[in-house]
Amino acid sequence: MSISTVVKAGLCCATLMGAGVAAAAPQQAPIVVQGAMSSEIDTLIKQLKDAKPMKIGKWQFWQGQLDGYPVIVSKTDIGMENASAATALAAATFHPVAIINQGTAGGHDPELHNYDIVIGKESINIGSFKTPFKARGEGTHAETWAPMDLLTEEEDTSDKIVDKPMRAFPADAGLLKAAHRAAEHYSRGKVVDGVIASSDVWNNELDRIALFHQQYGSSMEEMETAAAAQIARGFNIPFMGVRVITNNATNGSQFEPATSEASQLFTTDIVKAYIHQLKR
Repeated sequence: MSISTVVKAGLCCATLMGAGVAAAAPQQAPIVVQGAMSSEIDTLIKQLKDAKPMKIGKWQFWQGQLDGYPVIVSKTDIGMENASAATALAAATFHPVAIINQGTAGGHDPELHNYDIVIGKESINIGSFKTPFKARGEGTHAETWAPMDLLTEEEDTSDKIVDKPMRAFPADAGLLKAAHRAAEHYSRGKVVDGVIASSDVWNNELDRIALFHQQYGSSMEEMETAAAAQIARGFNIPFMGVRVITNNATNGSQFEPATSEASQLFTTDIVKAYIHQLKR
């Protein structure tokens, strides 16, 4: 924009205000809260004042207010691709001040039980690996697979397996602070900082789960957080994942669908704490 254009715009604004036309208040950037399924967002939508639904393609959003601040609930649908698309649409359409991905997950840490909540200090993609070459008949050995970094600009065409750390997406410090404040009031289980593992694979092999937990520090697994985190990073939007344990094969905790409400109410408290931080 040229200087002359800026000057003209300023003169126009001054003229309108001088004529008694009130200048519009700047619109607040909303907070987006995501869940993959209806059971992971229904309670959130009920917390919003004047929630209005809208669709972009197949993806659904509800725009409303919480404590007088604009909040958007996003139904991402299940899986990494859906979460990526929903996050990109939310980022480009609503320009949010922050994105929180929440919902249910299966435990990797034997110390976690149903209703325990993991604040995702990091999220990782446990579906992105490179396998070493093995001839037919040599079998498959998951413990020899190496993580692939999806943020590299060039494709790795080498046949060599490089021992390198798993790419992790750290949570935003401000959102973590709000989550820790919300944790002070949660009474249905314990709240811990941990690592949320995501992929389009549903793992039930206990040895495989133990490998993820021991080698990469995973606390739990689900199918959206790391994908949403990667897209939020591309838009430079503060991001955090939050998940409640809904079952844990490592200690026999059976599936409890009611845990999803606990995650949503806990996330509501996070959003309120974050709004308080934004208003300070």
